[in-house]
Amino acid sequence: MRKYRYMRWIRDYKPQPEQQRLYRQALAITLAGNILLASTKALVAYLTGSVAIYSDAANSISDVVYSLMMVFGLWFAQRPPDLSHPQGHSRFEPLVGLFVTASMAYAGFEAARASIERFLAGGLAVRPDLPTFVLLFSAAVKVWMFFLIRNLAKRLASPTLATTAVDHLSDVLTSVAAFVGVLLSSLLHPLADPIAGMAVALWIFRAVLRAARENLGFLTGAGADEELRHKLVEVAESVPGVLRVHHLMSEYTGPQLVVDLHVNVNGQMTLNEAHQIADEVIERLEALPEVDRAYVHVEPEDHD
Repeated sequence: MRKYRYMRWIRDYKPQPEQQRLYRQALAITLAGNILLASTKALVAYLTGSVAIYSDAANSISDVVYSLMMVFGLWFAQRPPDLSHPQGHSRFEPLVGLFVTASMAYAGFEAARASIERFLAGGLAVRPDLPTFVLLFSAAVKVWMFFLIRNLAKRLASPTLATTAVDHLSDVLTSVAAFVGVLLSSLLHPLADPIAGMAVALWIFRAVLRAARENLGFLTGAGADEELRHKLVEVAESVPGVLRVHHLMSEYTGPQLVVDLHVNVNGQMTLNEAHQIADEVIERLEALPEVDRAYVHVEPEDHD
């Protein structure tokens, strides 16, 4: 292969051991918690025959599947750039997110199917003793997981972990719905159990739509929203020597943005001075948690 002096084939990469440690912590919490809840709910659903518990167990089993896929996806997404992926592997994170969305959709379908069958059969009164304890335990565990993962998502600026935290919070609501169904099936009417199961399914489908929309945006090159665009311009124009920003392009290449902007500076300054300004703009933009990397073009003040 020909040698091109001074040409870079692969983007610069700096390992971040603290970031990797936090990701491992988040994955361990998510995987361990979901396995515990899925196995507990599946056993109770088998022993009691509650379709609401069954629906909630299906949701927890899908959570285990996406937890395993997250382990692989986030591990691969953090691999350093190489010749096959010179800009890095960050797009694998939202790609795995779509597979996670598919597993959630299947759980919603399974929950809805079981609930409809039980509703057409006239329902079943479920004793509220063991199911009640399991659902309250599940809600408590998910609240704990929600706060832990949300904190890690903020520290890492990870949309995948932020979505996972929201999923944990949704699971709290589905467990509450299942709890109400179990309780009312015994106190009010047997059909309350499958009705609660359908409520669980609807919560799952709602989470599916939100996750699909977000991950498709990351994969298809969606840009920053208006608020973030204004923030990027403000950061660039805060650099001494920058007169204004007259061009801005942003694109998600994974969960973070690539930013390309043109800034106007005094056309009489030296090339070294203009280069220093560009470096300062890049440094400040890349310090933002939403930005992966930035490219800055310097142009004279009268150029549009």
